[in-house]
Amino acid sequence: MAALDSFDVLPLRTQLARLRTVAMQAIERYPIDVAHVRQVSHGENTTFRVTAVDGADYLLRVHRPQRHGRGVDSAAAIRSEMDWLSAIARESPVSAPVPVLSARGELTEVVDHSAVPGQRVCSVLRWMNGTQRKHSALPVHLARVGCAMAELHDHARGWTRPPGFVRMRWDWNTFFGDVMVYGKVGAKEAWTLLPSNLRSKFERVADHVGSVMAELGDGPDAVGLIHADMHMGNVVFHHGEARPIDFDDCGVGYWLYDIAVALWEMRHKDNYPECRSAFLSGYRAVRPIADDVLGHLDSFIAAREVAFGLWFAGMSQTNESFRAKFDNEMAFIEGSLKRVVPAIAR
Repeated sequence: MAALDSFDVLPLRTQLARLRTVAMQAIERYPIDVAHVRQVSHGENTTFRVTAVDGADYLLRVHRPQRHGRGVDSAAAIRSEMDWLSAIARESPVSAPVPVLSARGELTEVVDHSAVPGQRVCSVLRWMNGTQRKHSALPVHLARVGCAMAELHDHARGWTRPPGFVRMRWDWNTFFGDVMVYGKVGAKEAWTLLPSNLRSKFERVADHVGSVMAELGDGPDAVGLIHADMHMGNVVFHHGEARPIDFDDCGVGYWLYDIAVALWEMRHKDNYPECRSAFLSGYRAVRPIADDVLGHLDSFIAAREVAFGLWFAGMSQTNESFRAKFDNEMAFIEGSLKRVVPAIAR
């Protein structure tokens, strides 16, 4: 079995070729008559678009080991994500990816391949048609995302999780402690990879967000099952409908953090005030949120900046495309924190 370190130093093209072999082995276990398979992305997971002979499209995910934190059974966590997606399809007006069962009736399949380290959990979802608006979002799009998120929150609040449900808990320790593993790097080590000036700003954000979380508490009015990564790059629009995709980060966290992530990528745009207002109008059309709670929104946007920065630092140790962008990304995050929470990140 190849060691993780030796796999990570292979050229990216070689890594992807080997992961494609895993994907091809996995898709054979599904009742899909495959016409062709095309790689889509390589980051947290490696994903492929599978087109069937009948023209139907699917998303095949080869999941990264330890994706869901230390000591968490990845297969159980991915099955839990798929359980929620299945429930959304049955019980919610939100259009989200629908899980596909393998020929054995399983939500996931585990592939053990000699050219890739460790067992890889694989899953298949129906492809979500739609257009991304990451670089062209207008207030009307944010309003639709706000509505869809509120519908998800309403569903999560009323849904009874099945026995064995396991997902990340987006609490202070997950954001700022040593819970997560980014690539092959533990979160504690990721802190040491940051430029010293940025690390000190992250520490101040951690202290501040800890106080905010203590004030909000962890009751059901503040915390529940959230998407946790529903930024504009993880929503597609189809016939006027906002469709969330990529539930890979879903877990138990602050409702307000979910909102912060949705607005996080919009914060530097000239029309951010209009987009923020439109999102909140769409959300409040479905579900109430108090003004005093919204007063903490920028604090959770700052938490997102820190989480993203630590993730990027860790992933830069195993992914060459991340390494090439590291210095620029860290400088951008530092500048962003100064704008979002100037009193904390000065």
